[in-house]
Amino acid sequence: MFKNYIKIAWRNIKKDKLFTAIKIGGFAVGIAACLLIALFIKNELGYDTHYKNKDRLYRVVMQGMMNGEQLKSVHFQLPFAETLASTFPEIQKAGKINTSELFGAGRRALRAEGTTQNNFEEGFIYADQPVFDLLELELEQGNPQNLLVNPGSIVLTASKAAKYFPDGNAVGKTVFLDDNSSRPYTVTGIIKEDLSKKSHMDFDFLLAIEDTNMSWSNNNYFTYVLLDDNVDVSSLEKKMHSILDNFVIPAYRERMRGENFMEVLQTLEYKLQPIGDIHLKSDLKMGDGLKHGDIRFVWLFAAIAGFVLLLAVINFINLSTAKSANRAKEVGLKKTVGAFRSDLVSQFLTESIIFSIISFVIGVLLAWGLLPTFNSIAAKNIGMPWGTWWFLPIIGVAALIIGIIAGLYPAFYLSAFKPVNVLKGSLSTGSKSGKLRSGLVVFQFTTSVVLIIGTLIIYKQMNFILDKKLGFNKEQVLVIKGTNLLKNNTESFKERLLESSNVKSVTISDYLPIEGTKRNGNTFGLIGNEGQEISVPAQVWRVDHDYIQTLGLQVKNGRGFSEEFASDSSAIVINSSMAKELGFDNPIGKRINNGEDWTIIGVLEDFHYKNLKEEIAPVSLVIGNSPSMVAVKLNKGETTRAIHAIEAIWQDYVPQQAFEYTFLDQEFAQMHDDVQRMGKIFNSFALFAILVACLGLFALSAFLVEQRKKEISIRMVLGAPFKSIYQLLTFDFVKLILISILIATPIGWYLMSRWLEDFAYRINISWWVFLLSGLLALAVAFLTVSYQAIKAGLVNPAKSLRAE
Repeated sequence: MFKNYIKIAWRNIKKDKLFTAIKIGGFAVGIAACLLIALFIKNELGYDTHYKNKDRLYRVVMQGMMNGEQLKSVHFQLPFAETLASTFPEIQKAGKINTSELFGAGRRALRAEGTTQNNFEEGFIYADQPVFDLLELELEQGNPQNLLVNPGSIVLTASKAAKYFPDGNAVGKTVFLDDNSSRPYTVTGIIKEDLSKKSHMDFDFLLAIEDTNMSWSNNNYFTYVLLDDNVDVSSLEKKMHSILDNFVIPAYRERMRGENFMEVLQTLEYKLQPIGDIHLKSDLKMGDGLKHGDIRFVWLFAAIAGFVLLLAVINFINLSTAKSANRAKEVGLKKTVGAFRSDLVSQFLTESIIFSIISFVIGVLLAWGLLPTFNSIAAKNIGMPWGTWWFLPIIGVAALIIGIIAGLYPAFYLSAFKPVNVLKGSLSTGSKSGKLRSGLVVFQFTTSVVLIIGTLIIYKQMNFILDKKLGFNKEQVLVIKGTNLLKNNTESFKERLLESSNVKSVTISDYLPIEGTKRNGNTFGLIGNEGQEISVPAQVWRVDHDYIQTLGLQVKNGRGFSEEFASDSSAIVINSSMAKELGFDNPIGKRINNGEDWTIIGVLEDFHYKNLKEEIAPVSLVIGNSPSMVAVKLNKGETTRAIHAIEAIWQDYVPQQAFEYTFLDQEFAQMHDDVQRMGKIFNSFALFAILVACLGLFALSAFLVEQRKKEISIRMVLGAPFKSIYQLLTFDFVKLILISILIATPIGWYLMSRWLEDFAYRINISWWVFLLSGLLALAVAFLTVSYQAIKAGLVNPAKSLRAE
């Protein structure tokens, strides 16, 4: 019997190839989209899951309230980790990591002893010895007890060790950083790499901590702790408050003044963040500089995957019932010759499962083919898990279950036809199911309209970010990296650049208004206003005299730096936000202190130096030496020629070093790569969902034409024009789409309003977004339905009535 079911299914597949292709193709598209999203979600949830002690491993977070807003930080003092381990017996081990560019983490030039060529490498961090045990790092070479104990120790990953020491024996060898041959680093260990293990902490080089500042008011280190078994975490968090009382708060009180900081000190507390939550659940206002995912995007994409798969199943049901008239006589004849309804249900379920299996095979292959493109969009390296033991069994079980679920309604619907009515030509139209099918189409297009709204708003927000007035000029600014290799020749290099006709101005500074450049934290108080206690946290950027001009910063009050004023060595220029925080209406000439005394000579218009998810914070500029980057403002013209000219000058100074550069506008765009990537992923799957919904509408229009074929033929015989036939078949669908638009508009507005809340600077949601979304949905629906309507209007009525 089962063999016979397969034969019948195959015969039906070949009988109507176009309809079968749409039926299987729509299902396959939904499966492919769902599978890609599932692989993405699995990848995101896979961070920091490989630790044996993951249930006892935590990162410490400090949080407090300021102006009614909760602030969180993961930066702690140098002695904090050791104090925790020695104070609380529940803490088995504590270690610390520093990722700050100020201390030399991040990007540096490296060469092995005996070579002259420096290579710029990313992924330098500072760590102490316990970090190896906490992060369960495996060694290929080295003594695990003596890796980062001594100053000048460096540990490399296996791939970097192979790059610089291809003979395979790196331990004990010497490397130099930033071409400083007077400061050697000794390789003490090689870390074994396992690409299947994903960590929130991405590094290739570990340096021993050489910081000796034991102050309890300097915060530079992430702190990780390993707890004993069965520790009550909430109880330990409360006990940890003694560290605040005994060390941190007294140190802060010496440096900080003002009501805001008093509020913070009163509300400070420690929390322990499970290591598995760091990648997706780090809602830090004071960020950690690491690349994070977002659990909300994971849930969003999971919901999209569920909806796309549900839409695909709905289409399968509608397409199966749309061709019910073609199967009615088959059902009637089989019942007449003695077939039971259970036999027919089994037959149709078997067909559904076969369709599902074929769709799954095509869908998996389609997802496999699209995976490289998806990886490119998502900046991931996800592979199809062919070799895992669970993948193919899960796909097989899913094909079986979804095939049964998708086939249940068509099976019972088709098997319910009465032989007498069918053979007399009176086909049961299943009137009770009409509302269900219409409801399914409303659901499909409501989902589609919401996704269209989301696509338009994400696109508009991204354009707003990239086109927003930033308070500085990012165009035509070339950023040369690694200029600390010039050593004492940086100023001479700058002068040579200024001689070029392609160069407008040049500035030397590591501090640029883009992420990935130097940042710091300082607290400023007023001088001569002891009765007015105030403290303002602010950035202090060390720049040269041409910084403001080169980056096009706007001076609001006072002046910028000038070499004509020797006193500018103790002068400071602040932004408008800092002036406001200090409480100055006219700050020019006022004196402030952050451990050094400064006189304010100018106020800048606020400029963005973080991504637009964050508000502009106080920042100040002082004259100082920060020579690892040089920014060159180019004249408009031939950029390629300018780059070649600058590279030639570079080779005159350091001929053995590679010339590395980027453009400021490109770096700014990269600051928002995460949002752009999520937007592209969202848009891609929105298109998948809309395609599947269109196939669903195609199914319903086909069903309606099938059911009303006799009515349409009689109307045409009686002289009804094509226009009235077209209106007859499309008007009901227009009503369904309009209902979908009405339902989708408030849902789309709410969801996108919540998404925009992440941005301190954001667009207003315009009414035209909803109008355009609705019009697009209507246009897509009209195009989809028109095919069936035109097809029905062009059929010869005599042929249809003869068949009836």
